[in-house]
Amino acid sequence: MSSDLYLITGATGKTGSTAIEELLSRGARVRAFVHRDDERAAALRARGVQVVCGELLDSHAVRHALRGVTGAYFVYPVMQPQLVDATAYFADAARDAGLRSIVNMSQISARPQAKSRASLSHWYGERVLDWAGTPVTHLRPTFFMEWLTYRFQLPQIVNHDLLKVPAGNGRHAPIAASDQGRVIANLLLNPTPHAGKSYPLYGAVEMSHAELARTLSEVLGREIRYEDESFSACEQRLSQMGLSEHFIQHVVSVYRDYQDGVFAGTNDLVETITGRKPITVGEYVKANIELFRPNTK
Repeated sequence: MSSDLYLITGATGKTGSTAIEELLSRGARVRAFVHRDDERAAALRARGVQVVCGELLDSHAVRHALRGVTGAYFVYPVMQPQLVDATAYFADAARDAGLRSIVNMSQISARPQAKSRASLSHWYGERVLDWAGTPVTHLRPTFFMEWLTYRFQLPQIVNHDLLKVPAGNGRHAPIAASDQGRVIANLLLNPTPHAGKSYPLYGAVEMSHAELARTLSEVLGREIRYEDESFSACEQRLSQMGLSEHFIQHVVSVYRDYQDGVFAGTNDLVETITGRKPITVGEYVKANIELFRPNTK
């Protein structure tokens, strides 16, 4: 086993947990940064993972977590503000700890003219990491497949056989968090060829939301309709659900980008980096089919 130690933030989340699985399967030493010392943290310890509890907005906790680390994966919750603050704490601590590499989870809509405040924060977060000097690879995925399971989408699919968002005629190739987790692990284990690069990440097949609804219909065995939603109706619906203003502004803004083609495209980076093709939407839904079935109790 190598003496290298890898820190995974968001260790109990979708991308972080898969990155840990991949690293452990390759014989790597892993330290997990978690918010709470709960049963998920206990399960990680049982597998030989070091566990450190803390918040990314606590600079002292971040410094403690990065001590003795070789490479790290940085991901910040999209629903929360202060991404640039957290990135600055992480970048400074990583530089002082002498890390060999960082893999940073950004998003495809990150750019100086981003409509979403969260996407704009990702852009400046990338710049902070670049300026800090630790070799970094930025990942810019299109919409996750897990986006279908968010509060503002899944209940409509489950209870009303309806996929309703303001996607217009936009297209994207949905990518699973599990495929991204494998990318993250491979970049940490072999950082040099990827240092200083920004990688847009896509899933297997580009599709519209109408095509996405048809795929859901085929797998679930019932008709799922796609209904285009206005931006104002989406904003009002999310507000009535009690979601934060920060998250609502992000969702509505990225769907504006989506309609403008920002999320479209495909490439073979997942297969090139990991040696495996990304999974399809149909495969993802089959693997998580219980989430999409109506509650008959």
